[in-house]
Amino acid sequence: MTTARPALDPELSALLADMPLMSQLTPDVLAQLRQYPSTPVDSLLAGRQAELREVTVPAADGAPIRLSVFTPATADRTGAPCVYWMHGGGMVMGDRLSQIDIPLEWLDEFGAVVVSVEYRLAPEATGTTPVDDCYQGLLWIAEHAEEIGVDPTRIVVAGASAGGGLAAGVALLARDLGTPAIAAQVLICPMLDHRNNTASSHQFAGVPGVWTREMNEFGWRSVLGDLTDDEVPAYVSPALAEDLSRLPATYIDTGSAEVFRDEDIDYASRIWAAGGRAELHVWAGGFHGFDALYPQAQISATARRTRTSWLARLLRSA
Repeated sequence: MTTARPALDPELSALLADMPLMSQLTPDVLAQLRQYPSTPVDSLLAGRQAELREVTVPAADGAPIRLSVFTPATADRTGAPCVYWMHGGGMVMGDRLSQIDIPLEWLDEFGAVVVSVEYRLAPEATGTTPVDDCYQGLLWIAEHAEEIGVDPTRIVVAGASAGGGLAAGVALLARDLGTPAIAAQVLICPMLDHRNNTASSHQFAGVPGVWTREMNEFGWRSVLGDLTDDEVPAYVSPALAEDLSRLPATYIDTGSAEVFRDEDIDYASRIWAAGGRAELHVWAGGFHGFDALYPQAQISATARRTRTSWLARLLRSA
């Protein structure tokens, strides 16, 4: 298999030159990365007409799960769309404020209530625990829609990287369990396939990067624990789902120069093959998480604007 790699967007390449990169994750490195503070809430709310409420809901096993609920301060408290956000971090790091600037743009743009979930991380939490935590948060939103001013027919699940994979798993769960209704799923460079065996995963092996094949193996090994390949549920590794019909309208974007490119393309293709509605964008020269790391880059601004435009059209028709 070729080890040639697509070139990076020139502007992104110049920005990335100043970022320390690595090729592998280890338990010691993970422990160090987890010590970095989360995004200060004050900076998120500065200059933004939004209010923040913290909620704790019980997981399926009774453990407490924290939700951050961002509500437009000017909202009339009725009938707003809701974006339910699942953060990235390879299933092993990050928190409910990670990459939250992405959905907060949708609060600003069309008055969406944004809810972000603090799902439990691997390797401490394994198997279906992270996706089950996220599903419990979705149930809370549906049950409290009137209280938080949300239209229950316009709930969107969204996430980046691991959060994109969790959003896809939540959408599968909601479909198979028959509730709650989901209007759309927005999957940003989603982590969908534990098998890690695509051409793009091999292209980004053995070289420093933002997220490499080796780092991906670490993340999946952490969340799968003792599960064998035959035991991995599709809700954890959504690419395993045999049936991708009856899913909500789907938006998937990814970069041409990243590990998840091929599994993301395949997921969109299989939704189309099942008769579903999906829009796919592969941003030439984009590396993993480029628009979250460098939103000021021209390609990032274009990717965000395109994503927001799709979601605005979807919500208008919902």
